[in-house]
Formats: sequence, C-alpha cells, structure tokens
Amino acid sequence: MLIAGPTASGKSALAVALAQQLGRAQVINADASQVYRDLAILSARPSADEMAGVPHRLFGHIDASEACNAARWAGDARRALARAWEDEEVPILVGGTGLYLRTLLFGIAPIPEIDPDIREAVRAMNVGDAHVALAKADPAAAARLAPADRTRIARALEVVRSTGRTLADWQEAREGGIADDVALSPLILLPPRDWLRERCDQRLVQMFDGGAIDEVAALLDRKLDPVLPAMRAIGVPQIAAYLAGDISREEALARAQAATRQYAKRQFTWFRHQLPAEWDRHEMILSVDCMDKLVIILHDKLLTG
Repeated sequence: MLIAGPTASGKSALAVALAQQLGRAQVINADASQVYRDLAILSARPSADEMAGVPHRLFGHIDASEACNAARWAGDARRALARAWEDEEVPILVGGTGLYLRTLLFGIAPIPEIDPDIREAVRAMNVGDAHVALAKADPAAAARLAPADRTRIARALEVVRSTGRTLADWQEAREGGIADDVALSPLILLPPRDWLRERCDQRLVQMFDGGAIDEVAALLDRKLDPVLPAMRAIGVPQIAAYLAGDISREEALARAQAATRQYAKRQFTWFRHQLPAEWDRHEMILSVDCMDKLVIILHDKLLTG
C-alpha cells in the first residue's frame, strides 16, 4: 500500500488507522525530513502515541550529520519492504517526497558523476545567464523550467555539459525501480488547497509552541555544516535566524508558515501531475468519518487484491 500526498494532508493518521484495521502491517516512511533523528518536531514525525503500537520503519533513523538522498533512502526502503514481507505483514509506504517515491518505484537515472570543474562553473553563473545557456544546450528543458528556478536550471545545464546528453535523456533510462515487481495499491491524498494551507499554518503554530525552537537550538549547538539537508529543512533556517536575534519569533513563524505553504503547493502539483493518471486520488477533507470509510475501502481493496 502506498499513501502519498502533500504535507499536513493526513497521511500518517490514515496509515495507522489502516494498519490497525489490517491487524498485521508496518508503516514505512517516505518523507525526506522524517528520516532525521534530530527533527522529530519540525518534520511532524509521528509520536509514540500516534504510532499506536504499529511498527514504524525509517523514521528518525539517520543522524543530522549525514545527508540522505533518494538513492540511499530507496535502498533502505527496499530492505524495510523485504522485512515486512518476511514478517508476513502488509507494508504501508507513507510520505510526501516525490523524488524518493519515484526513485523506489520507477528507478533512478544512471547519470555519471558530474565533472567538478563544470559543476563549479555552472553553479557560479547567475540564473539568467544559466537559463540562456540552457536554452542553447537543452531547449526543451529551458522551456519547461521557470527562468528563476536556479537549482533545476543548474542541474540540467551541468548534466548536458558534462555528459553530452540531456537530463531528460538520462531519465528515460531509469533503472532499479520495483513498481513492476510488486502488487502496488496507491492512494494520493489531494485535499482542498484552502484547507491544506490552514492545516499547514496551524501545525507550524503547534510546532513552535511544542518545542521546535528548542529542537533547532540543540541542532545548532552541534555546529553542523549548514548545507546538510537537516540544516536546510523548513523551520530550521527561520528559527535559527530568530535565535540569532535577526528576526522576531513572530517573523520566524510567519516565514516558516510561508515556506511550508509553498512546499505543500509544489507537492500538490507534483502528486497531481507526475504520477500515473490511473492511480486513485482522494480530494476530500480527511475528516474522522471520511477516514473511517476510506480505511474500510482500502482494507477491502487490499484483501481482494
């Protein structure tokens, strides 16, 4: 079973409710921030009470001093899936990191290591010049990407300059996915955007009131490399600026809320358009009554194959 969707859409609660209904199931994390041990609050990692006795895998299993990428997570996920099947339990993949899920299910493009000199030169370009250069080297990518999307423009440009092939060409050659080898039952949660934005804002308030500031303070005390993924997770830079005295607590909260809303919007768009059209998509608010009905539907669907 796969339950995916944007942050704050109710994925974790639905997964636990389904696992309890099934009786023998394990929840496997597919969220990039929830893998980090140091981000229990800011990543909205399920608490012991919220896990409700259901086995949870790949939650908080990586230290913030390490960088987890899609390839590493996919390897961990394959082992977690094998463990669940060995235990004769239903694995329930839950998360909102599209790149992680795509890598696990559909494989990863075998792009060679980028020439360091080319990477340095590309990353030193301003985004406007990089976009112009990309338009010459890979017109399709340049047309597809927003002119201000520095990260994706740089990636596309460094790939074509280093390998002589476009990023799209490499992505067509994906390898290592498991989608064709497993019986996958997917559900994508896409609740109304207004409701989702409000949920994101409310959850950030709860995080700030519930220990997120202390969590970031402890993380900063470790003096880790600021480019590490855990140090760039939503909420960390904003609270760090507050702790440094650069902004107020209210401004830190507002900035974290805005960043979360933007992230949820990108996730929403990705899950709506980047996954197979035939996958089930649930677009209603996940109220208690709705969740109960949905759990029964998913339970019956899994039992009948």
